[in-house]
Amino acid sequence: MSKESIEVRGAEEHNLKDLDVRIPREEFTVVTGLSGSGKSSLAFETVYAEGQRRYIESLSAYARNFLGQMDKPQVETVEGLSPAISIDQKNAANNPRSTVGTVTELHDYLRLLYARVGTPHCPECGREVGEQSASNMVDRILELPEGTRAKLCAPVVRDQKGAFADLFDELVAEGYSRVEVDGEAYDLAVEKPDLDENYNHTVDVVVDRVKVSLEARSRITDSVETALDEADGVLKLVLPDPPADAGLGSETRSTGDLAGDEGEDTADDRLVVSFSEELACTHCGIDLPEIETRSFSFNSPHGACPECEGIGETKEVDPELVIRDPSKPLRDVFEPWSYSRSYYRTRLDAVAEHFEVPLDTPFEALDPAVQDAFLYGTSQEVVFKRRTKNGTRRKRKPFEGVIPNLSRRYVETDSDGTRDHIENYMATTTCPACEGSRLKPESRAVLVAGTSLAEVNRLSIGDALAHFEGLEDELTERERTIAEEILKEIRARLGFMDEVGLEYLTLDREASTLSGGESQRIRLATQVGSGLVGVLYVLDEPSIGLHQRDNDKLLDTLEGLRDLGNTLVVVEHDEETMWRADNVIDMGPGPGKRGGEVVVNGDVEDVMSEPRSVTGDYLAGRQAIPVPEERREPDGHIHIQGARQHNLKDLDIDVPLGNFTAITGVSGSGKSTLLHEILYKGLVRRMNDTDVYPGEHDDIDYEGVETVRLIDQSPIGRTPRSNPATYTSVFDHIRELFAETNLAKQRGYAKGRFSFNVKGGRCEGCGGQGTVKIDMNFLSDVYVPCEDCDGARYNDETLDVTYKDATIADVLDMSVGEAYEFFEGHSGIRRRLELLMDVGLDYMRLGQPSTTLSGGEAQRVKLAEELGKKDRGQACYLLDEPTTGLHSADERKLIEVLHRLTDAGNTVVVVEHELDLVKNADNIIDLGPEGGEGGGRVVAQGTPEHVARQDESHTGRYLRDQLDVDLPGPRAERERERDGLRERANERVAELRGEGDADPEAAAGDD
Repeated sequence: MSKESIEVRGAEEHNLKDLDVRIPREEFTVVTGLSGSGKSSLAFETVYAEGQRRYIESLSAYARNFLGQMDKPQVETVEGLSPAISIDQKNAANNPRSTVGTVTELHDYLRLLYARVGTPHCPECGREVGEQSASNMVDRILELPEGTRAKLCAPVVRDQKGAFADLFDELVAEGYSRVEVDGEAYDLAVEKPDLDENYNHTVDVVVDRVKVSLEARSRITDSVETALDEADGVLKLVLPDPPADAGLGSETRSTGDLAGDEGEDTADDRLVVSFSEELACTHCGIDLPEIETRSFSFNSPHGACPECEGIGETKEVDPELVIRDPSKPLRDVFEPWSYSRSYYRTRLDAVAEHFEVPLDTPFEALDPAVQDAFLYGTSQEVVFKRRTKNGTRRKRKPFEGVIPNLSRRYVETDSDGTRDHIENYMATTTCPACEGSRLKPESRAVLVAGTSLAEVNRLSIGDALAHFEGLEDELTERERTIAEEILKEIRARLGFMDEVGLEYLTLDREASTLSGGESQRIRLATQVGSGLVGVLYVLDEPSIGLHQRDNDKLLDTLEGLRDLGNTLVVVEHDEETMWRADNVIDMGPGPGKRGGEVVVNGDVEDVMSEPRSVTGDYLAGRQAIPVPEERREPDGHIHIQGARQHNLKDLDIDVPLGNFTAITGVSGSGKSTLLHEILYKGLVRRMNDTDVYPGEHDDIDYEGVETVRLIDQSPIGRTPRSNPATYTSVFDHIRELFAETNLAKQRGYAKGRFSFNVKGGRCEGCGGQGTVKIDMNFLSDVYVPCEDCDGARYNDETLDVTYKDATIADVLDMSVGEAYEFFEGHSGIRRRLELLMDVGLDYMRLGQPSTTLSGGEAQRVKLAEELGKKDRGQACYLLDEPTTGLHSADERKLIEVLHRLTDAGNTVVVVEHELDLVKNADNIIDLGPEGGEGGGRVVAQGTPEHVARQDESHTGRYLRDQLDVDLPGPRAERERERDGLRERANERVAELRGEGDADPEAAAGDD
């Protein structure tokens, strides 16, 4: 074994063919090749999987019971492995509580900073909050009406886990007999609480019970001082029978409101207020809780906004959903209220009679004041009539209103069905209490250098970095000493994320809204910050979603990881990444069963000099994606007016009809917002009048568009039963063909017999899945072929039926290309399979479970299905980064498909960074110039040649190297230096191909 490399021998995972390969240690290696050639099988399913498996195997059986056990990959040996870390394209989190700040651990350091050097202010008047002495507290208590009963308590335990048996013994020894534990009173002389040590508890020692009076001042003073001593400066005042106006300031609340905040859970008429020697606003009479790190966590009741519980959003009944068609008459206009139900009918009848309007009056024709009365209720009394056995009864009372009625019932109901019904008429809105900051008022009122944590969280990473770089100058000497190390960590993490091109993301951005590429770069920045040495990092196409301008930043970061002494294995198609890598492993020579081999393992020049390498052909310029000879003229325009969602700056944009349009710009410039939130949702809303809610804009004029179709990268199915054959409906035709065979007709087998989703023809031992799960306790679950059908999914009787000596199971195991040849003579089947081949999926198995498809593969399956639909008129196709996961040769096929769609009279709009696709567009809408608040404007619009001449367009400047324009691009000098390598490689290939029998054109293009 060489210590200089990772040696892989006998790898047979998926389509790998007993593969041996050497990966240099402490170098930057790119694994590339055509889609389906085995890149991920080598990098992730073999190298990374074996590294993880060995690490987990080194742990105890007890630990593995919690962590699980990874399956051993199909490989003979992997030697020279380091601890392995995978940085893939999965979303950072789906939890709505997860933000950019929390997943990067920045929020933890920010909470510590604000807890240690933050200055509290009154959330009402904004004054800085000072200390409160014991005498101040006594004065406040004596302001209560004379005779008010009060308990003076010392909160000795506040929301902590434990049984506290020793504490209760100490309290008894000190002479205390009464305590309240979690709001329940105990007499320690009679009974000591038996607490579950695994739960949080609050223990209040009852120091004294008094009646408020001036004569009791001395006693109250002594008890207050005693309580403060016992509870480290905190006093809890409990009023069992509070007066109407307790006079303790606006922060006096019922114990029920304090549940989860102070740990209380007793009667609603009891009032509790906390005093602290540290924090109180003497002007407003507000006592503030002690500042802790959890005070700034929106995932804790101590810091979360009580209205939205730390989510930042609330659900409210939306008038537009309650009334979707204001032209309808009163009796039918309220969607949640059915006039056929007597309760709602009597309400509507009574209010209509009160305002003297007929029930057949269209809602939009009513006076606005009457409309509001129906929606929000009336203060005036309305006569409601109800028929009984004894006649008609009349009752006068105000009308509640449709919207208040729905809101109240949503909170009060115990019925899931009622709640689900009302949710259909609710929309998610920013929490009005915290304005989306997620934090409670007291936490938002703590400032560091005049800035609250809520304001910091709204900053982009770039702005936050600038803010904290100059923060120390605004702190006192004492504050600087305390904050020095905290600020160092904050600046380092922000700097790492800035380096990988994420400066436009705001810290409060929900993690679930991040793209796969953004999530991957966040994890990459975290790893850079960790400073680990000797680690094997395996990355999955980190350039996805990254503008060419930012790609150099990313590559600098990867080289920095390598220079620390780490080994990088990067699955990638980006040519610039290959040029910057130390080593390139080109997989192939073809996709699927024609792949699984190492075509070349060396530097870029070695790849370009290999005649069998399709990657080398594109790197050396022997193959290239051509520029269209002419651009299409538009047939009209989709006019978008006043688009201002997220960072879009009130844009007016014309999208050409009958054209191929690319929306470009740096990351965070507003591309996806324009495509998804404005264009797609805006068109769907206007065409279909659905519940889809577009982003903020004034209008969309879409004359000339009959339908809109979004082809995204979401899965084509959520279960292994879904596959490309079922999704594209080609399996229906295949099953019909098997049902027409002689044996099937003799046995009476219909089309349904050959479905593995229904009983009859499928194997019932595995339910048609082909595998059975074996529970291995603390080891990972093992999936083994079903013993009854041996993985075929069908029972023996169904498998007796063959077509051209192949069973239905054999057909599902065929690749698209193999099936295309197999079904020669069946035009319906071949036409659908040809569409899958057109989008570069000829390697994919027909029965491959949809859960194993990448996002790019799922998107191309959807695109193939759209190509197979009959022309329904002028359609607008919207795609978001369709080149994801595509080799240049596959990208060429995709571009040809997009041109076919456009040539058929459709409109194609694509969000894309890949320059080979962008240069093929008829029209470019370039947003920017920067990301986040620095973006959201149209920097340039027009043909690629026009945009390439705009100096302010980052996209345009990088396009110059792709187009015939007399302006140098940012990589022009670098490309000239590489031309010498290309020339030498092409001479070598010409020499090798000239000595062989293979046709050079065929060798370059077949795969």
